[in-house]
Amino acid sequence: MGDRKPYPSDVSDEQWELIGPFLQAWKAKRVAVSVSGREGDYDLREIVNAIFYQNRTGCQWAYLPPKSATYYYFALWRDDGTDQVIHDLLRCQAREKVGRREDPSAVVLDTQSIRAANHVPAATTGKDAAKKVPGRKPGLAVDALGLVIAVVVTAASVTDNAIGIRLLDKVTEHTPTVTHAWVDAGFTQDLALHGAVLGTDVEIVKRSDTRPGFVPICRRWIVEQTYGTLMLHRRLVREYESRPESSVSRTLWASTANIVRRLTGTSTPSWRHR
Repeated sequence: MGDRKPYPSDVSDEQWELIGPFLQAWKAKRVAVSVSGREGDYDLREIVNAIFYQNRTGCQWAYLPPKSATYYYFALWRDDGTDQVIHDLLRCQAREKVGRREDPSAVVLDTQSIRAANHVPAATTGKDAAKKVPGRKPGLAVDALGLVIAVVVTAASVTDNAIGIRLLDKVTEHTPTVTHAWVDAGFTQDLALHGAVLGTDVEIVKRSDTRPGFVPICRRWIVEQTYGTLMLHRRLVREYESRPESSVSRTLWASTANIVRRLTGTSTPSWRHR
């Protein structure tokens, strides 16, 4: 960290022992250097700290030291899939820690519309017809522990069904052990038919209209809880990313931060309490 003041979002030594080996192995495989020729000059732990800090606080790129290097690695890891690899390997560790198999057999799907900032390109945004929210719509597939299995980010105008189909495709490609998926009533039978083709049984879990007040819905509550924990990362509360792929990467890094805290039994103070 050099001489700077440490932030609550910084990875601890114990947490870095989980993330560091993956990035060191990635670095060892890199042959080419950056255009500036300084790729090897930066401490990768500091780059991860900067990404976690920006995710947690929602600050602009210009407020990050080092700004250009952080964006360089963020974009590089987004494009070569390093963020996904780190996240998925740590997720497997988190499942094994509680006695689960590495890969799940069932997932829960849901979507959430988020308003976009003014600078986000109109070509990649839209308006959710039901919720009247202009922006983008991230979709999640999570396991029974609430750990993220797949992420899709589209314009808010895209239907839940279309997002559900893309999520199931990603789940099948990366986690073929999944044979069951729970969804809400916003998804239609078209998703169930697509799931049948992929070998996944899609079950619609409807809300109860007979019980007053707030009632957690069986199976579906876990994905709602995951959205809630991800929203503690302010960068995800509003859509700031120019590219949907960057939003996916943001979600993976936020989930990775949650997973390493789960694995090490630590926590980061919530901005809601400040």
